[in-house]
Amino acid sequence: MDSAEQAPSQNTGAYEVSPEGPQAASSQIEVPPKLIDQVIGQDHAVEVIRKAAVQRRHVMMIGSPGTGKSMLAKGMAELLPKEELQDILVYPNSDDSNNPVVRTVAGGRGKQIVAAHKAEAKKKIQFRNTLLMLLILGIIAYAFITYQWLLGIIAAAFVFIAALRYTTPREEAMVPKLLVSSDNKNIAPFIDATGSHAGALLGDVRHDPFQSGGLETPAHDRVEAGAIHRSNGGVLFIDEINTLDPHSQQNLLTALQEGEFPITGQSERSSGAMVRTEPVPCKFVMIAAGNLDAIQGMHPALRSRIRGYGYEVYMAESMEDTPENQQKYIRFVAQEVKNDGKIPHFDQSAIDEVIREARRRSNRKGHLTLKLRDMGGLIRVAGDIARQEGAAITTADHVITAKTTARSIEDQVSDEYIRRSREYELTVIRGTRVGRVNGLAVMGSDSGSVLPIMAEVTPAQGASGTVIATGMLKEIAQESIKNVSAILKKFTGRDVKNVDIHIQFIGTYGGVEGDSASISVATAVISAIEGIPVRQDVAMTGSLSVRGDVLPVGGVTYKIEAAAKAGIKIVLIPRTNINDVLIEERYRSLVTVVPVDTIDEVLKYALVPENAEGFLAKLKKMTMRSTTMIPDTPVCNPVP
Repeated sequence: MDSAEQAPSQNTGAYEVSPEGPQAASSQIEVPPKLIDQVIGQDHAVEVIRKAAVQRRHVMMIGSPGTGKSMLAKGMAELLPKEELQDILVYPNSDDSNNPVVRTVAGGRGKQIVAAHKAEAKKKIQFRNTLLMLLILGIIAYAFITYQWLLGIIAAAFVFIAALRYTTPREEAMVPKLLVSSDNKNIAPFIDATGSHAGALLGDVRHDPFQSGGLETPAHDRVEAGAIHRSNGGVLFIDEINTLDPHSQQNLLTALQEGEFPITGQSERSSGAMVRTEPVPCKFVMIAAGNLDAIQGMHPALRSRIRGYGYEVYMAESMEDTPENQQKYIRFVAQEVKNDGKIPHFDQSAIDEVIREARRRSNRKGHLTLKLRDMGGLIRVAGDIARQEGAAITTADHVITAKTTARSIEDQVSDEYIRRSREYELTVIRGTRVGRVNGLAVMGSDSGSVLPIMAEVTPAQGASGTVIATGMLKEIAQESIKNVSAILKKFTGRDVKNVDIHIQFIGTYGGVEGDSASISVATAVISAIEGIPVRQDVAMTGSLSVRGDVLPVGGVTYKIEAAAKAGIKIVLIPRTNINDVLIEERYRSLVTVVPVDTIDEVLKYALVPENAEGFLAKLKKMTMRSTTMIPDTPVCNPVP
């Protein structure tokens, strides 16, 4: 079955371009003014954010990168109730200089208060300088009258030095510092503290190299606000929250609970460690984000606090391919063009191609990907190409070119690996080999690669045979290898305890995860045991149950494209994945996609036995054993 026959129709049928000349379709789309209304495909998350904004609840969003977590967080800041924002001032403490005093005032008042103190300090300095100048002039005049020049000069110098030394504390030292300013803010603050170290997150006190002698900087003037304080009354967003060290997470929990957190030096070796302010207000709404592994690295009490006083949201990675959602994708294109501001709008053909690529990247039949950061990158590259050519509108040709230009690192590495493996004959695409199968794997999230697998069977060296697999296999891949022994017993009728089975994954420098190579491993081992050659122009991917059913896997589109680039002619995939195939047009004539349901179908396509009739009979017998039903048995204790 050719893959071109399996690809779903590309006609979206969701929009019409105005017949009035060559207008770009994306230019006719109105972009919503609020960020929360620009989010597409995350209806559940948007609903939660709206509720959380009204009630000022914390939110944790878990999902893949590029699905809109930071955009939702910024949108929440626009939705927060317009409460009175505050300025935070820190004053010197005359009783204890290492314990600065913290005061809050209405937003915008802080600058006025600081300006007033500076003006008052300036007046005092001017008055003091005037008195000093008059005193020095008086001394000089007296020396001039009495002709005691030397004594007058010495007296004037002494007065000047004493004035510099003993006029402390300086007037400037008594001026308060504006720690957090809410001036000219018409919405609640949004602070992105992703990747912040402890000082940037919790606040810090700068080190002072001059700690005495009248040259030191006042303690309150060295205090610096942290992200938790600058987000007071607004939103604090932390992505990859599991990367915060446990101590910072514990302090963050304290700030969440108390709504205030004092600022102290974060370095024990710094003079700032002696300074500790009064508690500084930090009543923020926290939005924590991350991938699934973020849950494992979070402080349990911090997650409990968010969960107990807020919401947890899992971000969708795709949405259904419906006319309504296609319209949302068109709006997304218009938003990206508008936000970029440097690329031309997209016409209908370009939008068609973007939607087609969204289908392809979803890796699910009837879905569109919601990894919109990657799609936004494709849109911008296509627009850059159009602008470079001087085109007024971005077309499908520009998008197609952009897909080649804006390839991921994994895709480029895959191409290089395929070229080198062909050069050194690591990937064989012609003839037959015993115990060698071309498997398929995914690199990153949008690239495939050919994964050669070899198997050899030797007499057992110990009391019982073992299965030995090499190639940096991770946990799930190792477990999938164990399932192969059940298939071997069913097909060969032999007890594998008398042999050692060696399985080698070639070129897996980054390791192997997942069970999508199960049918490849089973085919390679059966070929090695029976001595039956395997066709090398065939590649395959699919998970395998212990009963021999071929189960669906991910990334089939990228795997098929990798096989086509390597020169392989036939690719076997699970039948349940056939509607997921959306390969590029240039690969469709290069490869034939064959859907399979069971391992015996895989063996029928892949193996080339000398005795074909005997081999087919064996497969038929294997299939009959798999489909034999257990006879009905009476129920011992039927329910009345």
